[in-house]
Amino acid sequence: MSKKSKAYRAAAEKVDRTRVYSPLEAAKLAKETSSKNQDATVEVAIRLGVDPRKADQMVRGTVNLPHGTGKTVRVAVFAAGEKAAEAESAGADVVGSDDLIEKIQGGFLDFDAAIATPDQMAKVGRIARILGPRGLMPNPKTGTVTTDVAKAVADIKGGKINFRVDKQANLHLVIGKASFDEKRLAENYGAAIDEVLRLKPSTSKGRYLKKVTMSTTTGPGIPVDPTITRNFAEV
Repeated sequence: MSKKSKAYRAAAEKVDRTRVYSPLEAAKLAKETSSKNQDATVEVAIRLGVDPRKADQMVRGTVNLPHGTGKTVRVAVFAAGEKAAEAESAGADVVGSDDLIEKIQGGFLDFDAAIATPDQMAKVGRIARILGPRGLMPNPKTGTVTTDVAKAVADIKGGKINFRVDKQANLHLVIGKASFDEKRLAENYGAAIDEVLRLKPSTSKGRYLKKVTMSTTTGPGIPVDPTITRNFAEV
C-alpha cells in the first residue's frame, strides 16, 4: 500500500459515517483530513432531487462567495474598442476579438473563465465547440455575456463561481482552500447552498437536497446535514 493511500485511509477513519455534520463541523474536519503537503481546494458535492433530462429542472446559476475561492482566476474577455479597454483596466488577463478567437482555434486555453460583450457572441459562436465542453462558453444566464465587462471581470476575480447540474443530478462547487479557517469556509458554503435552494425548480418534487458532501481534493468526503444552511454559527 502506498504512503498516499495510507494517509488517505487514516484521514477517512476520522469521518464518522453514522452521522451528518453541520457545515462548520464539516469545514473543520475537511481541514483536518486534508493533505498537509499542499493547500488543497475545498469542494461541495450536492445530489439534487431533479431530473436533468427535463429542461424545466435544469439547475444552473452563479454565486458570489463572500470570502472568494482562494484561487487565482485567469479571465479572457471577447471585446473590442472601448469595452476592450475597460476589460484590460479591470484586470482581465487576455482581451481580444478575432485575434483571440484565432488564438484559441490554434490551441490557446490559458484561462479559467470567459466573458463576452453581446456584439461579439456571433464571432465567439465559431469556437463554441472548444469552449462549451470546458465550461468556458460565455452565457447571459451566468452574467458572462454583458456590456458591463469591468463588473463581470471584478466579480469573477473576486470569487464568483458558476455551477450547473450534471447528467447524474449532481452539482460540484468550490468553496475555498484548506488554508481558510472553518468559519470562512462555512460562510462560503452557506452562500452557495442558499443560491442552490433559491433556484429549486417548481416542478421538482420530494426532497430537493438529497445528499451533501464536503471534501478537499486530497481528503475523504464528509456528509453534511442538508437541513442546515446559514444557521450554523453557534453549532
